[in-house]
Amino acid sequence: MATIVEVARLARVSTSTVSHVLNDTRNVEPATRKKVLDAIEKTGYRQDAVARAMRRSKTDSIGLVVSDAGEPAFAEMVHGVEHAAAVQGLTLVLANSSEDTDRETRAVRTLLARRVDGLILARCPVSSTEVEETMSSQGPPVVLLDRVFDGAPCDQVGADNRESMRRLSAHLLDRGHRSFVVVAGDTRVPTLIERLAGFRDAVLGIEAESSVVLEGTDNDTIKRGLRHALADGRSTCVIAASSPLAVAALECMRDAEVSVPRDIAFATFDGFNHSDLFQPSITTVRQPAFEMGAAAVGMLMERLAAPQTSPRITRLQQRLELRSSSEGYVFRRP
Repeated sequence: MATIVEVARLARVSTSTVSHVLNDTRNVEPATRKKVLDAIEKTGYRQDAVARAMRRSKTDSIGLVVSDAGEPAFAEMVHGVEHAAAVQGLTLVLANSSEDTDRETRAVRTLLARRVDGLILARCPVSSTEVEETMSSQGPPVVLLDRVFDGAPCDQVGADNRESMRRLSAHLLDRGHRSFVVVAGDTRVPTLIERLAGFRDAVLGIEAESSVVLEGTDNDTIKRGLRHALADGRSTCVIAASSPLAVAALECMRDAEVSVPRDIAFATFDGFNHSDLFQPSITTVRQPAFEMGAAAVGMLMERLAAPQTSPRITRLQQRLELRSSSEGYVFRRP
């Protein structure tokens, strides 16, 4: 393997000049820079990334931990982070926590051991003390993504979940719905807490007949609750608070032979890629997931440049896409 000394000898410059070219730490005359780059190519010299990182106290990498990179919304966030990181010349190191506290802790520990310059974290519903301490330590800065936690001692970027659910629910109320099933899921997750709060904001002071809220972490329990609500026959609209909950709800309605929108209206948050191609097309509150990921990188870069500034929260607006799964429902009088 070629050494920096061999590069310097071939280019007829000092090793410090080669180092300045490699690390861009000082202006080097164009002709000299070209001689060094030509020598690097001829010798096949490759820098030792670990040694370089130790010299610069930077690795030009960031870590990202999400619950499931395959879920549509999180997949788009990952793409947004990756794109923005690449623009900044950073490498992304990705890990999945699968909503598991221990896996999240191990992922954060591993990323810190790799000396990433910063962390972006879509937290589990309950994080370990170790992860909590990482957010307030003097180590690499942390930005929380998607799930905004009150009082967190770091920068955060999320969406306007509460207001978006309020707007969706208000629209459905205007269409005459009064009996809802809200598939709320794990309301330890701040995003889902906010969406449920938005529904309650909308129905406050309005006579909502026998609306049902299904909370919990177990899909089978949620499906049993939904089957019971569907069998009752009074509900006219189902709202799912996320893509996985939408899948569970649609499977349950299919098994119960309840047709959307003939028998019941349906809407979801996050949704699926190309929701307009589904039959029926699905009414969706769409997260600006790509933009959220990119914003998280921007906040991280600002924090690295100004570490003493106060933490801040950025919320991006979601888009309400009205389609036939809710708009095609026709009320039928008993």
